[in-house]
Amino acid sequence: MSEATTDPHDWLEAIDSPEALAWVEEHNRVTLGMLEARPDYRERYERNLAILSHPDRVAWPHLHGDSVVNFWQDDEHERGILRMLPFDEWLAGSRAWRTVLDIDALAADEGVNWVFGGSTMLEPPHRRALIRLSRGGADAVEIRELDTSTGRFVDGGFVIPEAKSSAAWIDADTLLVASSFGDGTMTRSGYPRSVRRWRRGTSLADAPVLFETVESDLGAFVGTSRSAAGTRMLIYRSISMFEHEYFLVDGDATVKLELPLDSELDVEGDRLLVQLRSEWNDGSTLWKKGSVIELSIAEYLAGERDFRLLITPADRSAVASIGATSDALVVTLLRNVSAELYFYRLVDGTWRAERIAAPDHGSIVGVESSPDWGGILFAYSGFLQPTTMYAVDPGTTEPRVIQAQPAHFDATGLVVEQLEAISADGTRIPYFIVRREGLTLDGTTPTILYGYGGFDVPMTPGYSGLTGSGWLERGGAYVMANIRGGGEFGTTWHTAALRENRQRAFDDFIAVAEDLIARGITSPEHLGVMGGSNGGLLVGAVVTQRPELFGAAAASVPVLDMRRYHVLLAGASWVGEYGDPDNPADWEFLRAYSPYHNVSRDRRYPRILLTTSTRDDRVHPAHARKMAALMEEMGHEVYFYENTEGGHAGAAGHRQMARQMAIVHTYFAKELGERRAG
Repeated sequence: MSEATTDPHDWLEAIDSPEALAWVEEHNRVTLGMLEARPDYRERYERNLAILSHPDRVAWPHLHGDSVVNFWQDDEHERGILRMLPFDEWLAGSRAWRTVLDIDALAADEGVNWVFGGSTMLEPPHRRALIRLSRGGADAVEIRELDTSTGRFVDGGFVIPEAKSSAAWIDADTLLVASSFGDGTMTRSGYPRSVRRWRRGTSLADAPVLFETVESDLGAFVGTSRSAAGTRMLIYRSISMFEHEYFLVDGDATVKLELPLDSELDVEGDRLLVQLRSEWNDGSTLWKKGSVIELSIAEYLAGERDFRLLITPADRSAVASIGATSDALVVTLLRNVSAELYFYRLVDGTWRAERIAAPDHGSIVGVESSPDWGGILFAYSGFLQPTTMYAVDPGTTEPRVIQAQPAHFDATGLVVEQLEAISADGTRIPYFIVRREGLTLDGTTPTILYGYGGFDVPMTPGYSGLTGSGWLERGGAYVMANIRGGGEFGTTWHTAALRENRQRAFDDFIAVAEDLIARGITSPEHLGVMGGSNGGLLVGAVVTQRPELFGAAAASVPVLDMRRYHVLLAGASWVGEYGDPDNPADWEFLRAYSPYHNVSRDRRYPRILLTTSTRDDRVHPAHARKMAALMEEMGHEVYFYENTEGGHAGAAGHRQMARQMAIVHTYFAKELGERRAG
């Protein structure tokens, strides 16, 4: 399709128009009729639902003062419950949770398809929380004040109308709020422009403005950090996805932090932690790209500017996360895409690392720490290792098991390998493969190749009962590619595939596909690709560039129209990642790979599965809708399914997620073939 031609499918951009929804309904009917009618679909769906609703799965606890907080979904609570338990009781093994909010009951009472969007607790000993409620799973939320001691919303309490808002407690009677305040108060990306201080008993519309940004910015956001010294309020001005200014709220003043625009700030406890995306001279030291440096908030406010080095990751390594206990920082490090965990303590002005004895060759999928406690909780997961929660008690580095998720599929005879492919420019691209031991290398193994490759997000090993039961148990192989654009090896790995260099991510993914074929693991007729969001763009690009390599392709909530992505919902916020289509120079390289603009009548494509959500207010469902319509117009067969709820996750609740993944795995089995393990 020529970009100079008026888009004949732009009517599908009207999300809720009767014509568009009728088109969606008809395509859903056809797709579901073909896939859900297969016997293996019902088997997968029922197994998925049982796994997602299993009562013994890990219930992740968020530490809050003397309590732990958990959000839980099961067969009786499809939309979920927010619940609490005293921390000492939980640590001793009690699971006598107290429900503080039932989302299913709230949705039924109010006649709204509420989805829980998270909570922000007021500093102890107060028993209040800001609850985020989303309609159908959208990013936009309504925020309400909940009394966690009674489980009721506070009469006359804080309520922030539906918007892509952020809010933080200043004290029990004051909030820091970034939200919509009517026309002209949101950025082109759909995020707030201003931050206000809102006192209880006053009108939000009349709250004084502390900070305001411009319409062309991504947005303004707020947050807090709690330490033994108290709570600090922060304002974030996001100029673009990778350019930010940071402000501390100090009394009635806002203090701008003198940091590089491309740095990433994390505030843990009373410390400013700065990860550098480029070299930076702070006045006394030239810091290397990728370093994490720190200074206490008190030191900064007193005029100190000489930062201290926390860590400079080695080659093929990256800092994945940082947290804080009452006496240490907790650093998760990725080394060749496997996680390591460390305590860092400041000794005589230098940070000293002490490794925590976490398992090897997997992922640390969550670390929970608190300024009130000297220990940590963390969860470990691997492709064949069910998620296991550990506690590291204060003063130790030896984890002890708190809870182990039961195995949800039979991993007997399965092995995990880490292999490498060589990309078009000679770069070594690692990937993981989960397969049968003693696999015959005759190219007949049905294989799903998964990737993402964007926004500095790493793809790491993890346990999926749905993939295990729905694919691996049935004889298939699963591959995860660690391509450029992601965060597996830090900033350099990400920036290597930004903007005009995006093709590198696609070349990397293609190289992994070719390597799998060259090794005899699979062949084009048995190889499928899969990705979501930016990963959906990846799938669309490689399929339109090299369709002969693949027998199937599944793209969920995908970005596909690179000419109009920036004017559809939150797309303007991704210009820093992809480039600006309105700039002719940028459009030249965007046009070269935009999947929507590179479909040809004369090429043969695998029958692609496009899934999206009507309620996704991040990636517009028109990307998938228009791609399906265009491919059909050109004579290509397409599967299309649009969930009417679910937001950017594509599903809201266990039943929808069970259905979504059953559809995907049934599709791959149909298109690639399926071999029962034996």
